Amino acid sequence: MRFSYLPAGVCSREIQLDISDDGKTVKQVMFIGGCSGNTQGIEKLVAGMPVNKVIAKLKDIRCGTKETSCPAQLAEALECAKKRMALLPKQPKE
Repeated sequence: MRFSYLPAGVCSREIQLDISDDGKTVKQVMFIGGCSGNTQGIEKLVAGMPVNKVIAKLKDIRCGTKETSCPAQLAEALECAKKRMALLPKQPKE
């Protein structure tokens, strides 16, 4: 499932997520804006990782004196995506 998140307090302007249909795995992440090398590194490192593991590893990272960072905003985006997925109607199994 694809999601878009507008981060706050960082240089990135948007985070686009693709999460497995069961909500357990990060398929792909793309940052719009931000420090290109760092965000590309994050994108490649988290691809294929369990969503909960990414959240646990990144949620408390700060950028300098800022209260947050692009990795922390990714963790927040994943938490929001999990909540949205929980609200979706369950598809009947065939």
